[in-house]
Amino acid sequence: MLIPRQKVPNLKLKTLNHGDFDLSQETAKVGTVVCFFRGLHCPLCIKYLTELTKLLPEFEKRGVNVIAISADGQERTKDLADRLETKDLRLGYDLDLKKAREWGLYISTSRGKTSIGIEEPDLFSEPGLFMITPDQNLYFGVVQTMPFVRPHFSELIGAIDFIIEKDYPARGQYTGQV
Repeated sequence: MLIPRQKVPNLKLKTLNHGDFDLSQETAKVGTVVCFFRGLHCPLCIKYLTELTKLLPEFEKRGVNVIAISADGQERTKDLADRLETKDLRLGYDLDLKKAREWGLYISTSRGKTSIGIEEPDLFSEPGLFMITPDQNLYFGVVQTMPFVRPHFSELIGAIDFIIEKDYPARGQYTGQV
């Protein structure tokens, strides 16, 4: 389990249009939003990433970098980018599922074709949304077992505004006995 105010596992992978991604090399003033998604086969992911793409300038304005990552390969990620009609969103691909597990993500097995007619991979990770500080510590994290009921990016932007204004610390860091 990832713990707020503690280092997260490093994350290195290829992106579609933005070169290699290495979380330890991110230089955003406030931090990096890491959005793990299920992949091309998921219609809810497409809708979710469309919202994220529209809000990229708002994150940038606040000093926050953004990356969306799946276990899909390069070709499926290209197909996804075409559906999203974007080259601006950093799309990481070939997420190793062992690395997904390090991040606490749930892994699912294929159920065949989805409602949009695309075959699910044999194995893929379920969604997770994380805010990572510039020193690579966990600030915020949500991990899901299903594609439904994800945090809204507009609410995350509002939370970032509050965090910046109030210098609000990450919560949930206590690991002692209860």
